[in-house]
Amino acid sequence: MQHILRYSAVFFLLMVSLFGADRPKLLTPEEAFKITATHNIQGVIISVVLGEGIYLYDDKIALELIKPKAVDISAMVEKPKPEYFHDTMTQRKPFELFVPQSLLENEVNKGSFTLKFSYQGCSELGICYQPMSKEFTFKLKGGSTQSSASLSEQDSIAERFLSENVALVLLSFFGFGLLLSLTPCVFPMIPILSSIIVSQPTVSMNAKKGFWLSLVYVLAMSLAYTIAGVLAALFGANLQASMQNPWVIGVFSAIFVLLALSMFGFYEIKMPSFIQNRVNKKTGEAQTQGVFGIAVMGFLSALIVGPCVAAPLAGALMYISQSGDALLGGSALFVMSLGMGAPLLLIGTTAGRYMPRPGMWMQNITAFFGVMLLGVAIWMLSRIIPSFVSMALWAVLIISSSIYFGALESFREHTKGWQKVLKSLLFMALVYGVALLVGFLSGATNPLAPFEKFTLKENVAVFASSTTFNKIKNIDELNLALKNAQKPVMLDFYADWCVNCVEFEQFTFSDARVKAKLEKFTLLKADVTKNSDEDKALQKAFNIYGPPAILFFKEGKEISALRLVGFKNADEFLIHLEKLGL
Repeated sequence: MQHILRYSAVFFLLMVSLFGADRPKLLTPEEAFKITATHNIQGVIISVVLGEGIYLYDDKIALELIKPKAVDISAMVEKPKPEYFHDTMTQRKPFELFVPQSLLENEVNKGSFTLKFSYQGCSELGICYQPMSKEFTFKLKGGSTQSSASLSEQDSIAERFLSENVALVLLSFFGFGLLLSLTPCVFPMIPILSSIIVSQPTVSMNAKKGFWLSLVYVLAMSLAYTIAGVLAALFGANLQASMQNPWVIGVFSAIFVLLALSMFGFYEIKMPSFIQNRVNKKTGEAQTQGVFGIAVMGFLSALIVGPCVAAPLAGALMYISQSGDALLGGSALFVMSLGMGAPLLLIGTTAGRYMPRPGMWMQNITAFFGVMLLGVAIWMLSRIIPSFVSMALWAVLIISSSIYFGALESFREHTKGWQKVLKSLLFMALVYGVALLVGFLSGATNPLAPFEKFTLKENVAVFASSTTFNKIKNIDELNLALKNAQKPVMLDFYADWCVNCVEFEQFTFSDARVKAKLEKFTLLKADVTKNSDEDKALQKAFNIYGPPAILFFKEGKEISALRLVGFKNADEFLIHLEKLGL
């Protein structure tokens, strides 16, 4: 009886092993091999996931570019190290193949391309599948699913073009523009636009007209940003950098001085009468109030006054250059510029609405904006003149304007409270102007620290940090510096006319905490102020469209995810440095 039970149990186990639910299942090709591909601005990633008990023959794995031309790129793409299985090299774990964007650009240039991934695999059950292949077609601009955490800020923004619909992209860039409107690059446009509004005939000025004049200025400014951006992205012709020529800046500064003097009543600037009469006949008097001149001023202001490069701008330019899609990229730049100009619309409308009535008050307002225009002229000239000359000009302007508005006049009878507050502010400005004059005479060069020659250098935020940077002029000097570097390398792209670059020097690199952290780096600086052929070649080598840009290198290779474009204060910069783990 025991033998019968034993044999019955063995028979039952045998039947279960042959027909039971736990018997390994032969997978279909779709279940055995899951091959997917994604394309982002860094390249194509082909992901291979194998089913349970499935492996691939390593020598059967091939990768080809079959359109627009046939190229076997298997040898150009790194595969994981194979494992031996019955004396055969195999791939038994999930893996990825990465095709760099640079390789695609060399072979494809632009437009659509098709990659063919070929493979053959087997099951551990002893059954092999027939050779198979899978094709993937992309446009060179791609469609990314990569996490933005592994990308730099501008790369992440460029990817937004690929992964989001057009409306969302444009809305995002309008938001970027609003944020950029708070940067120093836009501030000089406020007195320019305000002076335009104030110089209009007071009788005809109102909120509606102030809005339309501001809109003309902002639209012209946006058009300039768009044209300059598209040209820089497609052809590497940085129009804004080209407009930083000393002659251009000098002429534009002279125009501001002439406009300012007219606002002080020295003379009146208006269109010649024979031209004005002809225009009146064709377009009507309502359109002769300098609309064309305002548009020209807005266009030139964008190119000359505020040539700042920030991460959103760099991301849009990167997208245009890589995809060739100037329509979407240019639209994003235009919308971003409108966001930058939104506060200008508000200021212009408000100025038109609350324009003071004719009289002494109106004269003082006009003169105030004349002073502001002179300040813009000095601010622009500071890009091309020695810093001590710039300091002297600021001293003269502030002292003269303070006295002009009555800083030294005694209080009159029945002086109102707000007039006393205003006079106290004028007196403080006068004191600061005198401090600048004393600083200039002592040899100081920093308007924010006029007494730097009288104090210990350790206690003054001077530009001592800049002396620790080794300057490089071209790619050969950079490669040599990278080869000889014993520490991680930080490369700073700088220009005298770049407001954010000066801010980096003034507020970030001069911070004691940042200085201590930067001691762990080999510091290099590429001064691209002159925008020479070497400057352009160096920027083009790293797809940089203008300063400020800060690159980090380790073992001679750039850590692209840590690239910085635009200004960061000391706290933000320290957080960024922590990503290097130093």
